[in-house]
Amino acid sequence: MKHNVMLTIASLLSIVLMTFHFTDDVLREGGMAVRGAWNLIAVLILLVWLYGTLVLAERRSGYIIMLIGSLLGSGMPVLHMILARTVVTNEVARARGDYFFVWTLLALGVTGLFSLILSARGLWSRKWGQPR
Repeated sequence: MKHNVMLTIASLLSIVLMTFHFTDDVLREGGMAVRGAWNLIAVLILLVWLYGTLVLAERRSGYIIMLIGSLLGSGMPVLHMILARTVVTNEVARARGDYFFVWTLLALGVTGLFSLILSARGLWSRKWGQPR
């Protein structure tokens, strides 16, 4: 499979997983729901990430946007499991059976890291400014 096709698919999958994760964060009591209208910033971030993935796919700016988006995606498991410890120590979450929340975090970490590798590889392997 071509490098660009794999990157596009992985980035789109990361965007979908990020929307599932963000939805769960908003619905979780005491989570993102307390921020109200500030949650719309996430919509703007996801829009830019989607635009970079689909419209700017083979341009340097598209690779940079996908690199930043993949950093966000791969950082979610770190944020929740290590820094905030919401998954590891949250007795209420384990009692409620938040399997999908944890699965989304893990899948987002995998697709985010894969997109990060592919976008970095795409940025470094191209000779920008020269004809193909």
